[in-house]
Order: sequence, then C-alpha cells, then structure tokens
Amino acid sequence: MNITDNCAQVLLLISEHSSETGFGINTNIFEINAINIGILLGIVIYVGKPFLTSTLQTRQDKVLASIQEAEEKLQQSSNRLLEAQKQLEQTQFVIDNIKKEAEVTADKVQKSILEQGEIEIERLAASGKASIVTAENQIRKQIQQHIATLALKRVLLQLKGEMTPDLQIKIIDANIKQLEGQL
Repeated sequence: MNITDNCAQVLLLISEHSSETGFGINTNIFEINAINIGILLGIVIYVGKPFLTSTLQTRQDKVLASIQEAEEKLQQSSNRLLEAQKQLEQTQFVIDNIKKEAEVTADKVQKSILEQGEIEIERLAASGKASIVTAENQIRKQIQQHIATLALKRVLLQLKGEMTPDLQIKIIDANIKQLEGQL
C-alpha cells in the first residue's frame, strides 16, 4: 500500500465515525486502531526520515548560504562605507584647504589692492603738487614779466619825457665803453 492510500483510509474512517456518533474520544484501543496508527506512523517516519532529513539539510544549506552571502554583502557594504567615509574626509580636507587658500589669496589681493591704491594716491598727490608748483612758477614768471614790462613802459615814458639828444649821446658812449672793457 501507498502512504497516501493509508492516509486517505484513516481520514475516511475518522469522517465516518464522527458522522455516526459525533466527535468524541474513544478509549478502546482496538476500535480506534491505535496499533495500526502507531505502525503507520512508524513506517511514515522510517520511510520519510531520509527524504525529510535531506529536505531539511537542503533547506539548512540554503539558509546558511543565504546567511553567509548576507554577511559577505554586509562586509562589502561596511568596506564601501569605510571607503566612502575616507573619501569624504579627504574631500573635506581638500575643501578646507581650498577655503584656507582662498582666504589667504583674498587677503593678499586685498592688501595688494590697498597698496596699489595708496601708491596711486601718493602718485596723484605728487603729480598734483608738481602741477601746482609748475603752475605757481608759470604764474610767477608771468607776474615778473608783467612787472618788468610795466617797469620798462614806465621807464620808457620817463625817458621819453626827460631824454634829450645830449643825454642820449652820453648813454651811448657809456655803453660803448663798457663793451670795450668786456672785449
């Protein structure tokens, strides 16, 4: 007999018995086929043990393989996380260095601009002073020339009014003598 046929007969008997009398517990060993059930259970265990053992072993191997794979993936993920953290630290270090260099460069540029501005201011101030001195000198020359021109005009006017031919001859002779002494 097949195991499935035996199970089917047991279920058929149980269903017939429970439909006739209702459901209850029967303590008569011979009526309830306890010996047959025990023998049947022993056979099922004996025959099914290798199949059940191999099935459970296969399942256990699959579970262990899955656990081992999960642990490997966890280790890989941990390694990747550590690498990512190292890269993040390196990136942060580079960013900090760039910020420091940018600040130093900004300070240098600011100082350079200020120095150039001061130099330009000094140059403009010197240029302005030189322009003022030049303008003052030109104005002085113009004033001196104007004063000399006015003085000459005044002297000419006076000479015209006082100049006689005899006086002109005396002045010319005196100038000739001065020139002879220089030669």
